[in-house]
Amino acid sequence: MLAWVADYTNATFGVMGVAAKKILVVDDDAKIRTLLRRCLESDGYLVTEAHDAQSVGAAFAAEAFDLVTLDLNLGAEDGLDIARDLRRDHDVPIFMVTGKDDVIDRVVGLELGADDYLTKPFHVREVLARVKSVLRRSGKREAETPAPQNAEPWLALDGLKINLDRMLLVGRDGQEGDLTTADFKLLTAFVNHAKKPLSRDRLMDLIDGQNWAPLDRTIDNQVARLRKKVERDPARPLLIKTVRGVGYVLTESPTATSG
Repeated sequence: MLAWVADYTNATFGVMGVAAKKILVVDDDAKIRTLLRRCLESDGYLVTEAHDAQSVGAAFAAEAFDLVTLDLNLGAEDGLDIARDLRRDHDVPIFMVTGKDDVIDRVVGLELGADDYLTKPFHVREVLARVKSVLRRSGKREAETPAPQNAEPWLALDGLKINLDRMLLVGRDGQEGDLTTADFKLLTAFVNHAKKPLSRDRLMDLIDGQNWAPLDRTIDNQVARLRKKVERDPARPLLIKTVRGVGYVLTESPTATSG
């Protein structure tokens, strides 16, 4: 009995009493689910499996998750629809692990708010490395205690308030913005290089994004999505402007402010 309690405690809380991260693996291929489960559980994560939209809904009805790995091709179902529902209903990072390597699918996935994208076949070590990276970027750090708000490094930018450390954006209406991890990485790149024109290649380097081809529209689509969330008038962007023949530039420098 004592041995069982010890095993359960180690599996649930990991080392030093820190709660283990919960990951939902969504794939219609049982072999892939088993592979990902074993890979993730070996690194201390708690894993639940789902194979379609209904089982995803049931899983979230039962508990909350720190990350979802999602296949785009789920037999008769479209993983992009599940990603859209997840982004609408839950604040959870989405890591797409899929056999689809089409540029359009990748762009659409990122537009829907996916935090990372990996194509099959994959190496389990890369999966683990990317999962850790997504969790770290999402701000879901273990044993993290936020500093008092008035001590945090807030920045003011055209009526917005930004906290780079906590990945928070407060809009002009005082409400917290709905930026995804991918959105915030792009915003951070602009903030750290304010008033400096940045090429698409440079932006991809700065946000540590996916491999891309010269005709890939990933950055353009990500900028368009970010503009909808930070511009006063996204149809006439003045904060993030296009530099013809180069890329994009953040036209204002942020200033330090209180939270």
